[in-house]
Amino acid sequence: MVQSMGRVGCALDNAAAEALNSTLKVEYVHRHRFRTRAEARLKIAIWIADFYSSNRRHSANDGLSPVTFEHHMIEKRRASSALLRTAVA
Repeated sequence: MVQSMGRVGCALDNAAAEALNSTLKVEYVHRHRFRTRAEARLKIAIWIADFYSSNRRHSANDGLSPVTFEHHMIEKRRASSALLRTAVA
């Protein structure tokens, strides 16, 4: 990964990506030693897929993990659909 070098206010800067880079470095990269770049790429990809993307709580999701947030959204949609069907009938 390469850190963004955009200027302040640049549309190419992405706060979510910057937060991921920061968390990745602080919580994973600086705590491990990798023998090769290939090993680093593999282990970092596994960390992102297994921990960061599915289990880690995110402030953008009201403090829920992405998996839990998605389950809540699905349930809300089902409840809304059921209310609409009841109201129409």
